[in-house]
Amino acid sequence: MADDDPLPGRDRLRELLDAVLDEDNRTLPDMAGDAFASPWYFARQVSRGAGEPPVALRRRVLLERAAWQLHSGSSVTEAAFAAGYESVEGFARAFARAYGRSPGTLDDGRPRTRDEHWLPAPNGIHFHPPTSLWVADEGRRGAPDEVTALLVHHDVEDTRALLEVAKALPDGEYRRARLPGLSVLPWAGAEESVAAVLDTLVWTKEVWLASIEGAGHPARGADDPAALLARHDAVAPRWLAAVRDVARRGAWGDRLVDALCEPPETFVLGSVVAHVLTFSAHRRLLVRHLLRDAGLAVDTGDPIEWLARRDR
Repeated sequence: MADDDPLPGRDRLRELLDAVLDEDNRTLPDMAGDAFASPWYFARQVSRGAGEPPVALRRRVLLERAAWQLHSGSSVTEAAFAAGYESVEGFARAFARAYGRSPGTLDDGRPRTRDEHWLPAPNGIHFHPPTSLWVADEGRRGAPDEVTALLVHHDVEDTRALLEVAKALPDGEYRRARLPGLSVLPWAGAEESVAAVLDTLVWTKEVWLASIEGAGHPARGADDPAALLARHDAVAPRWLAAVRDVARRGAWGDRLVDALCEPPETFVLGSVVAHVLTFSAHRRLLVRHLLRDAGLAVDTGDPIEWLARRDR
């Protein structure tokens, strides 16, 4: 990656997160001390890498967080002190300069977009609720092609078809460990049964959608076929809408930064969609194998056949 890239690698990202945005680092010397650097050198490196002085970056991101907190029901006093201001008056003046309105302005009830609380930034780094950063790709790499759109739609419709087939299984067969010890991904847990694989198919979209929407970690619901169908029908249209929105904005290169991980984890939106599609396709073929093992007839899952049926 070029030396003048706004975020050249994980080390720079960790520096920005851990030093500039640490809750306890209210001043430039505090930030520099965490990075084991002099204030002058630290300010120079961050300004060069991010295109924004560290104090200004911190102030802007915390104001963005405050705007989101106010829209979410926090009081002006709570938002002011959370943003590091020593008085409500000082916070109100800074907020009004940034947003052109008082922080006490009543909410007009309009639906809020993901980026409505963002302020202009030279580097695409923004607060993303509840605890992350969003790094916008200023290059705008463009929308996906028709094949990507087809795969996303096939994924949600094929998952639903498999859930319908699974309703015919007795509960014992549905939960029977047919592939003992199988784990598709190390962090996802065992997926030894029809129930476990189908649950993970739905859960994966629920979790990633929560990250993209800026929601809290979702509660994992029941995993019987009827409950999974309800969960799938709730998440599928929102997932499709989220992918369409990414395509509309040309935001495939935007990055989500999970600031709670150590070191911070960065997820490129395009890679998130690719991840979901890759492992969803694998799990859907795996479920077909398990359903056939249980004695149920199921199709091949071929998108050619799926599209042909849709076009009839």
